[in-house]
Amino acid sequence: MKNNASLIFNVCLIIGDALAITVAFSVAYILRVTLNHQPLSAHVHAHTYLAILVSLLPFWILIFGLLGLYNIRVYDKRFSELGRLLVGSFIGILFIISFSYMTNTAIFPARLVTVYGFGLAFFFALAFRTIARGSRRALFSYGISINNVLIVGSNKTTGRLINALSLTEITGYRVLGVVGELKQGIQLDRQCRQYETFAEAMHDLKNKQLHTIIQTELYATGERNDEILTYAQEHHIAYRFVPGNSELFVGNLEVDLFHAVPIIAVHQTALTGWGRVVKRLTDLFLGTLFLIIALPFMLVIAIIIKLSDGGPIVFRQKRLSRFNTQVRVFKFRSHKPAYSGLEPEEAFHKMGRPELIQEYRSNGDLLPDDPRLSLIGGFLRRYSLDELPQLFNVVRGDISLVGPRALVPYELEQSKQKNLILSVKSGLTGLAQISGVSDLSFSERRKLDLYYVQNWTFWGDLIILAKTFWVVLFHQGTRG
Repeated sequence: MKNNASLIFNVCLIIGDALAITVAFSVAYILRVTLNHQPLSAHVHAHTYLAILVSLLPFWILIFGLLGLYNIRVYDKRFSELGRLLVGSFIGILFIISFSYMTNTAIFPARLVTVYGFGLAFFFALAFRTIARGSRRALFSYGISINNVLIVGSNKTTGRLINALSLTEITGYRVLGVVGELKQGIQLDRQCRQYETFAEAMHDLKNKQLHTIIQTELYATGERNDEILTYAQEHHIAYRFVPGNSELFVGNLEVDLFHAVPIIAVHQTALTGWGRVVKRLTDLFLGTLFLIIALPFMLVIAIIIKLSDGGPIVFRQKRLSRFNTQVRVFKFRSHKPAYSGLEPEEAFHKMGRPELIQEYRSNGDLLPDDPRLSLIGGFLRRYSLDELPQLFNVVRGDISLVGPRALVPYELEQSKQKNLILSVKSGLTGLAQISGVSDLSFSERRKLDLYYVQNWTFWGDLIILAKTFWVVLFHQGTRG
């Protein structure tokens, strides 16, 4: 049964954005024209000004729509929404300026009205969407606009989905039942039932509104799979299934006709052609900019390291990058001079504590209180300041600003997806570093690296960079 909650929320977003933009330009007019008595570049009456802007408002909303701001995959992600709002507001103001120029119509009575309008439109739209998101979650807590889900299948994916959707007041989803024999470790709450067959589930849930069916494993017989899909189609229920080879389907997919046969091509990475060119230009521009900003801090850090123990300031370490290329990355020395440059096993043996090797490896190559670290090294590691010299590697082209973690050959050999991960340049930061890496295992971090490789977007790189600054400033570094 169809759930119109998303449609209603989209309509509210469109109306709210339109009102936010209208209010923004009204305030901009008041600030510059009514409250500021300096000469105007054009005498535009308030009624004329608002009438033109309101008539052009649908085009501004269309720009927001083309940027995906009314897509659930965007408005449910705060950073993605924020960035697209900024871009959409900028394009919207450029559109109005272009319209004024092409039609030779005076719209803005002063240049500051344009500047105020752009800034306020972004701010008001962002504020409205923040309120709308909070209101939506408040409705979830009262059981309003909930999406009821039935899961068909019982495997590890089933358990992960149940856990992910368990907080209904946040996710807006409620799992009503699971079809199949429950595997060990899968726990159901009181509102969720287990069914032996799909027919049993449909009979029990016929008086309840079911909005989504998720099939986590396909049956061996096509008839049983067709029964589920047909039921979903006939009752207008959203249907999703999880492919058995999930790693195959997280790649960059392309659907095409191959000699009249529909085929799906799975590419190693979306980072090809123009993407590589844009990414390299971005690395050069932003890498150089960040390096210039960081140089004074790097000079201070270098002096402190040298004065603290007299050892080397920087060391170079062999890492792997695109196409299994070995590069030497620069890092501020964070280990005590006696252990600098040694493999973990060598260092722990040298200090007489070989028992730490197993703890280090089982903890995802991390130790909470690593005895190899110097006093200043612990501070540098906590805020990832030891990574700053790698900006030189970014500018040189050894690595990228964003990408999979640059690992030593021994570490990467542990990953079955090594060759897929190395289909792009390694990065100074990446998905693993902004995803609470201290709580993730080595294999989970490499899965995030693989996801980045297969789903790269330029916009995604900018979001990862923004989140990296946030994580470094307010959390415990970005180790990965």
